[in-house]
Amino acid sequence: MSTEQTTTAGGFTYTLTRALDAPAVKVWRAWTTAEQYAQWAGAAAGSVEMDVRPGGAWKATMVTPDGGQFPLTGSYLEVAENSRLVVGMDVPGKPEPAVMTMELDEQDDHHTRIVLRQTCDTAEERDMAEQGSTMLLNSLGAFLSPKPGH
Repeated sequence: MSTEQTTTAGGFTYTLTRALDAPAVKVWRAWTTAEQYAQWAGAAAGSVEMDVRPGGAWKATMVTPDGGQFPLTGSYLEVAENSRLVVGMDVPGKPEPAVMTMELDEQDDHHTRIVLRQTCDTAEERDMAEQGSTMLLNSLGAFLSPKPGH
């Protein structure tokens, strides 16, 4: 996985790139289907709701490794099936959502490059968001990996 951090006039940005052993359609379904997302993203069972269309809302209650739970909400800002998803995440106390972009680039029928990008207001927010996104990509990669005997 490659990681890039930059600081611009608009804030603090991270970019994560990873190669996945799955076609883009399978990666897209894992990220945009509530049942599949809940399986790999660390969400509480039954808490994920997704209306994947521009302006559609989403919500999920994430479970931390120590058992804590925190609800997340947001909306879809841009949806290009099997290629690009721009997600707004509501941030308590902030007027504008945090925006994360997920892009898929299918390398061949069995491999897809995924790129996650987010700009935050502070280096601390960026580092926390990047850590969370790295955990998501690790879980997604494990979820999509071919299982022995299948």
